[in-house]
Amino acid sequence: MNGEQYFERSPSSTESGKTFDWNLDGRTLRVDTAGGVFSRRGLDDGTEFLIDRAATPPIHGVALDLGCGWGALAIALATRAPELRVWAVDVNERAVALTEQNAARNGLGNITAVLADQMPSEVTFDVIWSNPPIRIGKQQLHDLLATWLSRLSVRGVAWLVVSRHLGADSLTTWLAEQGWICERVGSRHGYRLLRVSRS
Repeated sequence: MNGEQYFERSPSSTESGKTFDWNLDGRTLRVDTAGGVFSRRGLDDGTEFLIDRAATPPIHGVALDLGCGWGALAIALATRAPELRVWAVDVNERAVALTEQNAARNGLGNITAVLADQMPSEVTFDVIWSNPPIRIGKQQLHDLLATWLSRLSVRGVAWLVVSRHLGADSLTTWLAEQGWICERVGSRHGYRLLRVSRS
């Protein structure tokens, strides 16, 4: 990709990805990935870990897939809670379009995918799921999480999956320093699963 990162707004790399069948809770979903989008080879280990281990999403309310890529977390949320309003946001135009496409293909009308700067400012979230873009840099990551975690509802909970080798433990410390309750609820394949809520 000539050094291109998946968090660029308008990827110029080839869109070649793949189509694959994903079995989620006994339901077969057909999804597309693409070049220039996070996890173009399929479902990555960290995202799969979050889907496997995060608490069941609320039946009603509003959820956020932060950094949606091709939409894996949004799709899992929407499939498990058909009456939940699921927002999927990314800075990558191709990712947003791909999430919309995958949601439509699988009949998930409760997903709305938008660019991050187009997200309505008044919306708050009862649950956030994210495999955050660690590679954007520490300060940018802190700014990103501070912005979106501030939009959790009073009893809202965020589930974050972060590689231990990419700073999961230091991120846990930083979140606690910002006043969040941050619990490490599991580890697998070098990933930490963090549960974040208000103090």
